[in-house]
Amino acid sequence: MKTVMISIVLCFTLLVSAQQQKTVDFGIEDSIFSNVLNENRKVWIYNPERNSGIYQSNKVYPVLYLLDGPLHFHSVAAIVKQLSTTNFNRILPEMIIVAIHNTNRSRDLSPTQMVEKGGYAPDDMSKRTGGGDLFLDFIENELKPYIESNYPTAPYSMLVGHSLGGMMAIYTMFQRPQLFQSYIAIDPSIWWNNQEILKEIQNRPYLNDLKGTSLYLGYANTLVEGYDISTVSKDTTEETLHIRSILSLNSYLKDNLIEGFRYKSQFYENDTHGSVPLITEYDGLRFLFEFHRIEINEKDFENMDVDMVAQIAGHYQNVSRHMGYEVKPDESLINRLGYGMLNGKLYDRAGQFFSYNAKIHSDSFNVFDSLGDYYVATNNKEKAAESYQKALELKEYPLTREKLEQLKQQ
Repeated sequence: MKTVMISIVLCFTLLVSAQQQKTVDFGIEDSIFSNVLNENRKVWIYNPERNSGIYQSNKVYPVLYLLDGPLHFHSVAAIVKQLSTTNFNRILPEMIIVAIHNTNRSRDLSPTQMVEKGGYAPDDMSKRTGGGDLFLDFIENELKPYIESNYPTAPYSMLVGHSLGGMMAIYTMFQRPQLFQSYIAIDPSIWWNNQEILKEIQNRPYLNDLKGTSLYLGYANTLVEGYDISTVSKDTTEETLHIRSILSLNSYLKDNLIEGFRYKSQFYENDTHGSVPLITEYDGLRFLFEFHRIEINEKDFENMDVDMVAQIAGHYQNVSRHMGYEVKPDESLINRLGYGMLNGKLYDRAGQFFSYNAKIHSDSFNVFDSLGDYYVATNNKEKAAESYQKALELKEYPLTREKLEQLKQQ
């Protein structure tokens, strides 16, 4: 197994004289040898822990497994970063992204060997198809255990795929529903093999296996002239087989919804098969984690009759219920709220936030450093010294040491 750096070189059109180009670190490349597939498999990893700075060294993250990895890695990573941390967003949870490289795409992303020509498959595709279940064995028995052993993963994972990858996402959800908690299927190739997978799904008497699962299905405008989304089902030509298959799947899922299975679909009229991944990734992630965003009323900050700590705790209890494991309020979020109150001289509210952070993140030196800052601001030197000392017991940090020494000299 090996790990190398992936970097993006920023090229400036206007270069300052003698200035060297710099790189922005975006993730890592890792690899694992698969005994199931008898080959080396490469993955790109986006790990938010590498950018967490002083916060939560023991934090764990849900994992997004991405098929056709290199094609979608940068867009998905950008969406996740933007909506989980940038501009103080908490719309999505921070998450690890595992982008799986292809070695034999048509083999791995087809659950059955093609025996009938149909849809958009080349004539010789049947010779290179039908390895989907072995590929899933690799993911289930080799890749996921490796990721869970080597990265700070939470017990929540999702699968995202486009085209053949979208079909594999659907196939996985029905054949191995325990493998992932949620799925995004982007313009999936449900036409595969004369709609073989679609027909198998439609023959199921119920969807009870999907309780606790979520699916977002986005599909592009692949209509032909003379038809719209409401009339294309009347066509029987191969040209419309792709979208007719998706519409049939969508109707079946909507007609057979059960409690505990979250499902949403969206037709993207202005997107093609090639352009639809970006908008579907964005909308799909927003849907799957629609419970994650925390709403804070700014008027409540000054109203001490409102228990904001209880509100935040209640919100994350609901997030934990959806995710299936305990999700604590983000340390950096609570810290930022505390300093905001401190700067606004709302000392009682600041104290609530800093104390709450120290309670729920008691293994973090930073929360005790911040609590010490609060006690300094409220002229409680004894408590400040205790907090700084506690922080240093957890981690020797130069700035905290400096604060404690300055306090002792006063």
